[in-house]
Amino acid sequence: MSNVETRPHFNKMKEWALIIDTTPMKGSWNMAVDDFIFHSLRKEPQTYLRFYRWEKPTVSLGYSQRILKVVDVDYCRKNGIDIVRRMTGGKLVLHYKEATYSLCSSDTEIFTSTLMDSYRLISEALICGLKKMGLRSYLAEAPPAAYVRGNFPCFSYPARNEIEVEGKKIIGSAQKRVGPKFIQHGSIPLDEEEELLKSVSFLKEDKSSVRMISLSQALGKEVSFEWAVDLFTTGIAEYFGISLKKKVFNEEERETIQEIQKKCYDNSEWTYLRQ
Repeated sequence: MSNVETRPHFNKMKEWALIIDTTPMKGSWNMAVDDFIFHSLRKEPQTYLRFYRWEKPTVSLGYSQRILKVVDVDYCRKNGIDIVRRMTGGKLVLHYKEATYSLCSSDTEIFTSTLMDSYRLISEALICGLKKMGLRSYLAEAPPAAYVRGNFPCFSYPARNEIEVEGKKIIGSAQKRVGPKFIQHGSIPLDEEEELLKSVSFLKEDKSSVRMISLSQALGKEVSFEWAVDLFTTGIAEYFGISLKKKVFNEEERETIQEIQKKCYDNSEWTYLRQ
């Protein structure tokens, strides 16, 4: 068990905006929402915590990945699997039966100004949520060089400071930072989808295995999105010593998100950006 302690409380309890999208949505919409939140951050300290779902199996690419090297595009087209490109880095992720989180902030008092520090802090907060579920989890060490350089999917190995349970990755995350502002989002599998992951990537060709475990596998019981999100939000709030206030997008904000979705994440030129 990782010796994770809660962060010290501040003189005045900070308040974060909490967005929980219980309705599964298209991948391009999910990415557009994260994009909107990140670019809406003000210069003064501000933080958003969001959880969301996917309406169908969707492959997401890291910003710099070359699509034809990491995704079996023909397989995805034939089987109705969407493909989107994230604004963050990292490797291929298959999303579907999962709880996805995103955390956007401009608060350097909590997260410092470095990618590695903020990444580790968020992982430690997520570990607090896993502990509430009864899971023993810990931060991973550096992955093999072959994983870093290669075209393996995200869940082939845990990256440094990602979270492991029983020697397998249980949460995969990626971050983008611009000055004091950052967005980090990550996949938390609720159910096992290892075979589909192998099919959408090229792992099926060399019969490689992946080192992933879902919440349901780790706990030995079915896990719902609502139950998992409730414990993660509680653990995160306790770790950082903050309060959460639910936010719902207004009509103007939703229209802006739709514009981002149409211009970027539903646009094949963006999806095939690096090809």
